[in-house]
Amino acid sequence: MLAVPGHELPQPDREWSFELKWDGIRTIVYVSQGRTTLQSRNGRDLTGALPELRALGEQLGHNEAVLDGEVVVFDDAGRPSFQLLQGRIHATGRGSRNRPIGRPVTLVLFDLVYLGGELLCDLAYRERRRRLESLGLERGASWTVSPRFEGGGSDVLVVSRQQGLEGVVAKRSDSPYRAGRRSADWVKVKNLQTEEVVIGGWALGQGQRAGQIGSLLVGVPSVDGLRYVGRVGSGLSGAELSHLARRLAPLESSLSPFAGELPARYRKEVTWVRPELVGEVRFYEWTGDGLLRHPVWRGLREDKSPDEVVREL
Repeated sequence: MLAVPGHELPQPDREWSFELKWDGIRTIVYVSQGRTTLQSRNGRDLTGALPELRALGEQLGHNEAVLDGEVVVFDDAGRPSFQLLQGRIHATGRGSRNRPIGRPVTLVLFDLVYLGGELLCDLAYRERRRRLESLGLERGASWTVSPRFEGGGSDVLVVSRQQGLEGVVAKRSDSPYRAGRRSADWVKVKNLQTEEVVIGGWALGQGQRAGQIGSLLVGVPSVDGLRYVGRVGSGLSGAELSHLARRLAPLESSLSPFAGELPARYRKEVTWVRPELVGEVRFYEWTGDGLLRHPVWRGLREDKSPDEVVREL
């Protein structure tokens, strides 16, 4: 189930529950006979990459369950960091199943959709949460349950801003779980301006980036095709540039994937790629002509496919 973006939290808030928005990778957890399987939104198997979460199945014992949550990495100040999570996901291929390279992850659970042979999707959110909270997963070795607040959404949003967190998700307390759907029963209000984008090409760098990727040309799907929304070069570390070069090389194309003709200044020394990789940027605002102002790269969204990308508010 997916949330719709909103400028402000819904009212009256007594009909809603509120959770912090976690800056990580959405993960569905399947537990059966003590074994744990982790899957991203786009069906990618994350189990081998996150070995510290396998013990969740052992804690649940013989309970069969399907849980919903977010995998995050916390920085030194205790805040979720999408950039640090990128480092962990990219590094796991060089580690072993039992000793991954990089910072430890935490699975933050916020919903329960199946338990002990019973599908819970039609139950109200507050009842699903009550059952989740009864499982005793709040203080796991590498997992926890997201705090939930009934009412008082404005206060939760203020605290999230004071603590430098991504935002708040409001969930209608009596709502069912609408699997695979984006529903107004869940509303996300973000403190940071972020946007998921599809990579359509890259421009050659200059100076210290001479001979390699200097910036990415990105777009957002529209009814007319992939609409160009800007170039992003800030936030691309050396490790990220190397990783992107490896991922983009097999996608090179002779044709622009963007709908319409781009101005010449945007096309200088560009290598086009098939629009298959999704990333995320932070930005200041949308310009009047629909471009991202001052975008900063946050990382690839390996958990999402291009057809899931929508323009945020």
